[in-house]
Amino acid sequence: MQEHWIAISDIPAQGREIVFDDQTLWRQGCDAYSLKVKPGRDLVAVFTVLPQDNGALVRGTLEGSVFLPCDRCATDFEFAIDTRYDLFEQLPGGEDEADEEPRVREQGGELQLDIGALLWEEFALALPVKPLCAESCKGVCPGCGADRNTEVCQCKADEGDERLAVFRTLKLK
Repeated sequence: MQEHWIAISDIPAQGREIVFDDQTLWRQGCDAYSLKVKPGRDLVAVFTVLPQDNGALVRGTLEGSVFLPCDRCATDFEFAIDTRYDLFEQLPGGEDEADEEPRVREQGGELQLDIGALLWEEFALALPVKPLCAESCKGVCPGCGADRNTEVCQCKADEGDERLAVFRTLKLK
């Protein structure tokens, strides 16, 4: 994962707005994690960094789109990303951060924030767990592989074991 450290020591108390539109962060992250994500509209993060005594508050938005393969029919579709986030990153040293890489560090007498890690996390959280081109997607036929959204499958429906046919007419009260 590519790191993007920004100095936050010189940011005024009222904060500073930053626009991040470097597309290499998203491409390299998708390649590193073997995500089947293709770029769509450029992903642009607009955020404000507010320095605090023990870290930094980051508020912003991430907008753009990516192309994902549908889990049912495997057709690529455009997925719009429009997420808002409000994060607080504290200085390393807390006991609950033992397993995590620090995103705020003090180096050379100034505080720095790894905005690349924060933005990648927000991007990953914005992606759907089960990407679908449409809720009504019918998927592919398990027998012949035909896309049931665009063509009619010619496979014969399996009627099951004929010894159990008597149970098909059974009605429960």
